[in-house]
Amino acid sequence: MNQEHRITPAMILLLAVASGLIVANLYYAQPLVGPISRATGIDPGSAGLIVTLTQIGYCLGLAFIVPLGDLLENRRLTVTLLGATSLALLGAAMAGNAATFLAAAFFIGLCSAAAQVLVPFAAHMSAPEHRGQTVGTVMSGLLLGIMLARPVSSLVTDALGWHAIFYISTAAIAALAVVLQLRLPQRRPEGRYRYGELLASMWTLLRTTPVLRRRAIYQACMFGAFSLFWTTVPLVLASPAFNLSQTGIAIFALLGVAGAIASPIAGRRADQGKSRSTTLMALLAAAAAFGAPLLLHGSREFTLVLLVLCGIVLDMGASGNLVVGQRAIFALGAEMRSRLNGVYISIFFAGGAFGSWLGGWTWAHYGWNGVLVAGLLFPLVALVVFATERPLNASD
Repeated sequence: MNQEHRITPAMILLLAVASGLIVANLYYAQPLVGPISRATGIDPGSAGLIVTLTQIGYCLGLAFIVPLGDLLENRRLTVTLLGATSLALLGAAMAGNAATFLAAAFFIGLCSAAAQVLVPFAAHMSAPEHRGQTVGTVMSGLLLGIMLARPVSSLVTDALGWHAIFYISTAAIAALAVVLQLRLPQRRPEGRYRYGELLASMWTLLRTTPVLRRRAIYQACMFGAFSLFWTTVPLVLASPAFNLSQTGIAIFALLGVAGAIASPIAGRRADQGKSRSTTLMALLAAAAAFGAPLLLHGSREFTLVLLVLCGIVLDMGASGNLVVGQRAIFALGAEMRSRLNGVYISIFFAGGAFGSWLGGWTWAHYGWNGVLVAGLLFPLVALVVFATERPLNASD
């Protein structure tokens, strides 16, 4: 059944909620490394594997599972991945030793790549003149999932213990699989590839598609800045300068989700042929988010409010640029959207991983001002690349 150009507002909302619920699984464990490692007997020196294995699994899912969206029927692929995700989450919830939890963490990341099967699905069902807005709305749901996961898992753990968030997500993902099986239309790709040919073609797409390379560089820089900020800002908020509790830090993170409102706005502007100006605004917003705390100083209350505003502005820039980039690459052809999305997300996710590492390292060696300088470099690099872009190609 061909559902192209027939997406409804209810379906857009469903895909946005689904994407957010799925991708949140990647981030639930991040603020819970301490209690999980103590409960499962993970050595303190290896506790970072709790997060790292989830991220490695997700990257492998992007590279080896998401491209299957150009080969297999999309609804069945998505529902199958969600079933596997719910089993992995249940394994994490019930884990009593390090090996079991770490294996579950890997498969949570691997199967959560289902979120990136749904985004091209939404693009496929949208008319070209509304595709950017549709993708923007779905991505706003995904970004809300990223931003809400950490504070929600912290609050649930405070109330019910760390196992609870994984039991809750197990039930939520299982229910989501049933809903998507009932509500999603079938989508059978038209291309006929062997799996090996499909994977090999991803490198060819990257090598021969300038728009994909450029948009991936922009978003790798933006997600690097985003990850650096949200990795280190809890450390500065918990430091003697602010001395916020975990609940206070969770509230700070919740305020930052306001930045997700930029996604549908950016998508609508891209639909209107304003991709270049929207990209410039996004990159400048990220630069301002790191430049303002370097230049403006005041009382504890002033600085705290400034950091909240900078977090919102940075999130707006990262989410807006992400949507413009996806709108651009999805316009390249329906038959390769899943592979384009897999390459795009993989590259910018690598930028995010580098940003997280750089943030922690810079905080340890140079403090908060060093973090701000490092964060500022990301959008500045993107702006240098942006300056080489020809305006005629900006909306593609």
